[in-house]
Amino acid sequence: MRTNLGNLPARQHLPGPAPDDVAGPGAPVLDVVIPVYNEEDDLEPCVRRLHAHLTRTFPYPFRITVADNASTDLTSAVARSLAAEIPEVESFRLEQKGRGRALRTVWTASEAPVLAYMDVDLSTDLNALLPLVAPLISGHSDLAIGSRLTRSSRVVRGAKREFVSRAYNLLLRGSLAARFSDAQCGFKAIRGDVAQRLLPMVEDSGWFFDTEMLVLAERAGLRIHEVPVDWVDDPDSSVDVIRTATDDLRGVMRVGRALATGQLALDRLRRPFGDDPRDREVPGVPAGLARQLVGFCVVGAISTLAYLGLFSLFRLGTGSQLANALALLVSAFGNTAANRRLTFGVRGRDQAVRHQAQGLVVFAIGLALTSGSLAALHAATPSPDHSTELAVLIAANLAATVLRFLLFRAWLFPPDRGVPQERELPQDQGLPGAPAYQPVATADPYQPVVTADPYQPVATGDPYPPQPGTHPHDLRRAR
Repeated sequence: MRTNLGNLPARQHLPGPAPDDVAGPGAPVLDVVIPVYNEEDDLEPCVRRLHAHLTRTFPYPFRITVADNASTDLTSAVARSLAAEIPEVESFRLEQKGRGRALRTVWTASEAPVLAYMDVDLSTDLNALLPLVAPLISGHSDLAIGSRLTRSSRVVRGAKREFVSRAYNLLLRGSLAARFSDAQCGFKAIRGDVAQRLLPMVEDSGWFFDTEMLVLAERAGLRIHEVPVDWVDDPDSSVDVIRTATDDLRGVMRVGRALATGQLALDRLRRPFGDDPRDREVPGVPAGLARQLVGFCVVGAISTLAYLGLFSLFRLGTGSQLANALALLVSAFGNTAANRRLTFGVRGRDQAVRHQAQGLVVFAIGLALTSGSLAALHAATPSPDHSTELAVLIAANLAATVLRFLLFRAWLFPPDRGVPQERELPQDQGLPGAPAYQPVATADPYQPVVTADPYQPVATGDPYPPQPGTHPHDLRRAR
């Protein structure tokens, strides 16, 4: 599931269209994809309603793309008829089912800088579309989702779907630590440059596709904007709730296992833009030091609380010296593992045992400082009370913490070994093997400059090789 990914360009506000281009032809700023399967009755009114709304309210050129994934009825013919009649409508035909497969294929082929999708039933009020994509156009956010679960959302649906939706999102929060509120709402958008880097990491090709995309984006530190929506349930929806829920549970288990074992190279996306204020060079401050200090302090505060709790627990059944040693030993393993991953960005199992062994040496130094402090206290006061012991230990641990950070940074995780190399690359370089991607500087403000085929996987071990008939170069857009 690993792939070489180049650095994303800095987020910028997309240039506004010329007055003559608002309703005329040209490269679209927004490409709205409608994935469909056997929707011959609902497709035409959906497309006409969406087209009328965008024509009336959207101030940029747009396109509506119907992604027909292996329909067996007249859906494909309806899509071709609409594309022939309406200039802003195009159609894709895929010979394999899967909403995720349709979105990945069409989004990858699209040249639009902002990509969106919505369900064909248009359950979501279209007035939320412009607020959905505005943060992506302005450069503020990377992805945007509609949410039916915020306080200001207005939703009409049955008790069964309400229960399933809330239970599923609660499961995501508990198992994958997701912070976005609504993973299943069929109303989402993503910047095109982000999609080119993120989508190759998304494995699912069905209904779990957008949930997996959101989890990976959030874990990689990308910015997700949420828009409260008004939503009315479609009573004639053909979605199999039980089967979809089962597939989603399998996807949650797969992604959770991949995240727990470090199989996902999220560090390739973690610092993508080069415009993060934490990445700015400050005279006299080594690169990454400020970020590492913040992470180390957070981990240290949690470790100190855990250490004091363990010391108080062990002190109930043994002497203070042994309780101190046991509490330090247990907290040392957790502290080293947390700093290794969170503070210094080292992922995977490579050299994990070595780092823990080095951490034990640092632990021994901390033990010597704290044990020496306790010994000095008992020498001065033969029977000190528990609060005095804790105060001495806190002071000793503060000194040990400073020394621990210096040893971690200089010995365990030096910058040339602990920090992912792509963070040190200049803005205009990518990783070896990745296409050179440059911000727009041509007459067409939305056309990226790519030296290689933008639809060709950049890694030899691409986990999602194009299926016959589904590669963007093999697709034929119907007019």
